Amino acid sequence: MGKARSAARGKASAAPAGAWGGRARPNPNPFEVKVNRQKFQVLGRKTRHDVGLPGVSRARALQKRTQTLLKEYKERDRSSVFRDKRFGEHNSSITPEEKMMKRFALEQQRQHEKKSIYNLNEDEELTHYGQSLADIEKHNDIVDSDSDAEDRGTLSAELTATHFGGGGGPLPGKAAQQPGGGEEPPKSRRELIEELIARSKQEKRERQAQREDALELTEKLDQDWKEVQALLARKTPKSESGGGKEKPKPDAYDVMVRELGFEMKAQPSSRMKTEEELAREEQERLSRLEAERLRRMLGREEDAHSKRPKHLSADDLNDGFMLDTDDRRLLSYKDGKMNVEEEPSGDASGGESGEDEEEEGEGWSEGGPEDSDSPDGHSDLESDAESEDAHERPQGGQRPSPGERLPRDDRAAARAQLPYTFAVPESCEELKSLLSGKSTEDQLLVVERIQKCNHPSLAVGNKAKLEKLFGFLLEYIGDLAASDPPDLGVIDRLVVPLYNLCQMFPESASDAMKFVLRDAMHEMERTVETTGRAAFPGLDVLIHLKIAGMLFPTSDFWHPVATPALLCLSQLLTKCPVQSLQDVVKGLFVCCVFLDYVALSQRFIPELINFLAGILHMATPNKQSQGYTLVHPFRALGKNSELLLVSDEEDMATWQRRSLPLQWAGGLEAQTETEANHARLSCLAVCLALVRRCVVTYGLLPSFHDITRPLRALLMEHLATRCCPPALQELSRSVLSEMENQPRHYRPLVCEKSKPVPLKLFTPRLVKVLEFGRKQGSTKEEQEQRRLIHKHRREFRGAVREIRKDSQFLARTRLSEIRERDAERKRKVKQLFNSLATQEGEWKALKRKKFKK
Repeated sequence: MGKARSAARGKASAAPAGAWGGRARPNPNPFEVKVNRQKFQVLGRKTRHDVGLPGVSRARALQKRTQTLLKEYKERDRSSVFRDKRFGEHNSSITPEEKMMKRFALEQQRQHEKKSIYNLNEDEELTHYGQSLADIEKHNDIVDSDSDAEDRGTLSAELTATHFGGGGGPLPGKAAQQPGGGEEPPKSRRELIEELIARSKQEKRERQAQREDALELTEKLDQDWKEVQALLARKTPKSESGGGKEKPKPDAYDVMVRELGFEMKAQPSSRMKTEEELAREEQERLSRLEAERLRRMLGREEDAHSKRPKHLSADDLNDGFMLDTDDRRLLSYKDGKMNVEEEPSGDASGGESGEDEEEEGEGWSEGGPEDSDSPDGHSDLESDAESEDAHERPQGGQRPSPGERLPRDDRAAARAQLPYTFAVPESCEELKSLLSGKSTEDQLLVVERIQKCNHPSLAVGNKAKLEKLFGFLLEYIGDLAASDPPDLGVIDRLVVPLYNLCQMFPESASDAMKFVLRDAMHEMERTVETTGRAAFPGLDVLIHLKIAGMLFPTSDFWHPVATPALLCLSQLLTKCPVQSLQDVVKGLFVCCVFLDYVALSQRFIPELINFLAGILHMATPNKQSQGYTLVHPFRALGKNSELLLVSDEEDMATWQRRSLPLQWAGGLEAQTETEANHARLSCLAVCLALVRRCVVTYGLLPSFHDITRPLRALLMEHLATRCCPPALQELSRSVLSEMENQPRHYRPLVCEKSKPVPLKLFTPRLVKVLEFGRKQGSTKEEQEQRRLIHKHRREFRGAVREIRKDSQFLARTRLSEIRERDAERKRKVKQLFNSLATQEGEWKALKRKKFKK
């Protein structure tokens, strides 16, 4: 039907313009008529499609594609060409007889290959227990295991005559004997049959005996043959057969292959748990331990009703039943009377009862022999002393019954122990109350348990709570740094939980750190506005800057936290003047932090070089011969220009180099003159060490020798005046040698890349007059070439357009075929469902009739 409709549509589209489906074509809409009007009439120019009707060209194109492209598409898989593939048909050099012989040979070979492709080799004869399989397949001489007769398949003459002779008369071949001749009278049929049966049984027994004798002889012969064969097949000894050659030793490869063969195979392991599963398990473990701790703190033993009975099946024989206590007593008779032995007192020791009680006490202190992870097992006690007391305590007495209170020692130990579950503090004061008065390890344990008990995957609001915890820890670290003396050990250990929180919540951590740095910078700006100068901040700000470099990447070109921290460090080195030894210690610490920030990126920090040069200038006695220039906040001459100068030779001789303690940044205690001189020399040693780090960091810069010229001049001045101890002079000399050994990188001389300025010219500008309406070309060949290019481009576009339309036509054709097939399939499936529904209804009706009957 679909093909008929398409053919009808094709015929209708191919109808002349005068007819429209057997009736007059309707008048076209005047607004749809396309008219190509020409403004000027040109002689010799052809005009096409002066007046065009809508849809006519499209119908003609569709009709043409239906007649050509559709026909080729439908006949794409058809083949109506006969090809003669016979051997030698097109070869005239072969005679007809040779052609026939070769064709016959090829045909026989092809048939032979088809038949014998699965055949076995016919030259070999297959046997089974010494008999040919071919003879067995012919069913000749079938062996019947139930029959012991030799003549299988045949009946004897006597048996045939007996059963089929007519009955009553004598057997054939047995002549009747005359009674007068003295012979025995003839036997009856019954006697003859009994005699025949007895003779058959006798023969059967004889054959059975012969068969058994034959089997025994065969087994004996086989045994003798094995003994003889062992003598015939005697193997020569290895010494004789080897000819004195030793067996080659296996090489390393063979040894490795054998080891791999005996190596244990990998066993399948359980899957790795996700972060949420691990957090959930850790929370459950801590909750269980906290419940045990609270129970022990209150002195309560596990109640009897809290122990849930284990499930016992109906087939359980209760083999593992064990009494908690042995209440049996020894029964004996004395003087004819029954004597029951009383229980030994708890104070008595020794003997078997003492050992039993000791074993029972140990089992109670460890949580019982059956379940070591039970809530009564004290598994969360980690103190060795408490475990020893738990072992020794139950030996003298009995195990407390359920519901009794534990001893006071256990309750005190449980009360002194840290809780296992903590809620996230809502403020910094609450966090301080949790951590104050505890050791460093306990504080770390509290923070770790807060994170584990409030993991973001366990509840919805835990994420926001832990984000606040990062800011609380920063504030707590600032309080520790501002305390007197600063607790730097706790601060160092708290960096690890800070890093973990920063990895979990990077955005909130960056916001909290930026807030701390912004607060410090605003405070310094207010100080500058009020007093005109700024002082170095406290140790808490310096610690926060150090932590920012540890938590966030400092090698990025721009980072929301590291970049403001770098700006803050540079502001500290340029705006804060050095007025005391405490300021020197803080400035050197800022320089250390600066070098840690730029260790990977190797950025040049001019503030760092200027500050180190100013520190060296403060330790130089000769202020007149300068080969350098100081920049703010340092001055060549002034009140603090000789802050680090040491003139006492005895203090120089007694000074020993050591690390500069960071507690000095928080405040220096009252010192003697000797201690102050030692502190100045220690600051100078740290400054020289920082100069060496700068040499290592910036040694590969092209302008290294230019930027380190002030430092080189100051170091040479130190060596010339000899105002330092020998250790510092040796350190200055080594730093100078490292500076000189750095390779010099010179930039190549190049010309200046600047565009020359042209002179002003007064030459008139020439404008080419174009001839509009004609292709511009100087010669006729160029015009012809342009015309051909234009024509080729136009034809190419038309061909591409036609190919695109052909592809769309074929796609529509395929889609229509697919829809027809789908409709046909749906129709058949619907028909099948209808027939099945009919059958089901008939079957149900038949079943209903049977049920009624």
